[in-house]
Amino acid sequence: MNKSDEKYLQFLGSRIKELRETKGLDQKAFAFHCDIGRTQLHKIEKAETNPRVLTLLKIAAGLEISLAELLKD
Repeated sequence: MNKSDEKYLQFLGSRIKELRETKGLDQKAFAFHCDIGRTQLHKIEKAETNPRVLTLLKIAAGLEISLAELLKD
């Protein structure tokens, strides 16, 4: 993975975490709400994995925003 990819994954993970915390949800509750694993969410927020589009759609739905809004920088 190149540096540009790493920076974007870090941005995405930070954005998801910030939006999740704004809603007052911990990782476990939010992961359950989105029907994804807590470990998977943790890895996404820490930029340790490149999430699939379906996973990002679930996260966006859980945050009640569009995928475009989630990915917006």
